[in-house]
Parts: sequence; C-alpha cells; structure tokens
Amino acid sequence: MFRKTFLPPVADLLAFEAAARHASISRAAQELHLTQSAVSRQIRQLESQLGVALFHRVRQRIVLTDSGRVYAADVRVALQQLSASTQKAMAFSPAEGLLNLAVLPTLGTRWLIPRLGAFKALHSKVTVNLSARTEPFDFAGTPFDAAIHYGAPTWPGAVCEFLMHEAVVPVASPAYRGAHRVRTPHDLTRVVLLQQSTRPTQWAEWFDQVGVPTNVALRGPRLEHFAMLTQAAVCGQGVALLPRFLVEPELAAGTLVQLHADAVTSPDAYFVVYPEARAQTPIVRAFCDWLMSVCLSA
Repeated sequence: MFRKTFLPPVADLLAFEAAARHASISRAAQELHLTQSAVSRQIRQLESQLGVALFHRVRQRIVLTDSGRVYAADVRVALQQLSASTQKAMAFSPAEGLLNLAVLPTLGTRWLIPRLGAFKALHSKVTVNLSARTEPFDFAGTPFDAAIHYGAPTWPGAVCEFLMHEAVVPVASPAYRGAHRVRTPHDLTRVVLLQQSTRPTQWAEWFDQVGVPTNVALRGPRLEHFAMLTQAAVCGQGVALLPRFLVEPELAAGTLVQLHADAVTSPDAYFVVYPEARAQTPIVRAFCDWLMSVCLSA
C-alpha cells in the first residue's frame, strides 16, 4: 500500500526527470513548454519534500547528485509505467470489451493469429491484445484475462481447460536430408539434433518412443522458441523435432520435409488458463468456448 506522504506532485517529477535527462533546466523547460523559473521552482519543491539535493548547481550547469542519479532512474520507470497504464485505460471501452491474452510466442504467431479473424467475426466489438509468455505466472498484478499454456494442467489459482495434444515430427530441409542420407529413425543418431531449450529431454523421449537406443539425444545447439528451430531447420542447420501443426506451411511449401512417417504424441498438452475470479466473465467464457471449438474441429 502506498502512502500519500511519499507521492510528490507529478508535475514536479516531470520537471525533475526532464532536467535530469537533458542535464539542463532550459532544455527541460523547452520540452515541457514552461519557463525556466517554473521548472527550477518545481525541482526545489521536490528537493524540499525529499529532504535531499538532487542536483549540484555549477555556474550555468546542473549535475545529478548520487541521490539524484538513483532517483531519476526510478522516477523514469515509474512515469513510463504510469503512461503505459493510462494508455491501456484510455483504450478500454466497457461497451466493447478488451481481452488481454498471454500466449506462447510461436503458437500465437503461427496458429492463433491466423484464426483470430473468426473470433472477431463473432465478437466484432472485442479488442484482443496478445503478449508473449513462456512460463506460468501469477495472474494477480498482471493485466491478463487468460493464457494459453503448454505442459501439465497445473496453474495455482487458475482454471485449466484442455485444448489439444500435439503430434511432434522430425523435420529437416530436403537438402539436409539428402546430404546426410536420412531414411530411418536410426539415421538421426548421426546428424545435428536441434534442441529446444525449454524442452531439453524431448529428443530423448522421441527416440524412446520410436525404439531407437542412443546416447546422443541431448546433444546439439539449443534454441528457445519453435520459430527459431523452424528457421534453423529450413536453413539446413540440423534436424528439428516440432509440432506438425506449427510447420504445416513449410511442409506444404517443401522447405521442410518430415523424416519419419509416424508422429509421436507429446505427453503434455495445451490448455487455456484463466484466473478463478474470471471464470464467469462473459468475454473470457466466449473466448475459451470458441478456442476449444477450434481445437475440436482441427
């Protein structure tokens, strides 16, 4: 809980931040469309409230004190956050609706966004904002109404609804497959295996499921996102193990080829997740129902 005693007037903070950034009262005054005397007065008021000097005055120059340097950095962050929060509030219209979603980066880019037009056709007055998140987080203190999660159906304080499993397949560029004469799963034990850093045991699990014993399953360059793995495979840097539904465009275009006929289903799954407090929020319920229907029809 904040205390009003420690909240200076925003005008004083703006004057201080501008003067600190420019190291000049006159340039701060020009930016804020104030007189130099007004900016100087606001900074003096702020110093008086804080009880510390924020600038050294050296003739016609100002130089931040140690306290001023630390305070300027914190004030800049606080003003940026206040500005961002104000923009969000201005963009929100209760009559139309705003849905803030946290999504997995590649899933959001390659799978969700191409389908969002169908949701918008059903809910034309809803604005959908997307942000990338790769790990579970605490919904409290965030703007998110829901998230799309891959893993186990566990998320403290939230409801997880099943969306779909994923079938993963080994893929490579046609040139890479030809150069390394990849014909069977066993052939993959002698090529570069592109690893996803967030799923470090995925190749080991895949080799186990196809019945190929190997001690090289954990070797290979690590990349964080499916989009990176996809591009690396397209560029002939190795073999990637990817959800088939995320690389359908490359498979259709022939820039990637599937190296094993049978897809292996991952043990985990995708879930739509939302905080318990929003379980009956109409816009959240509408999105979750639509998303599940899309997955069922896929």
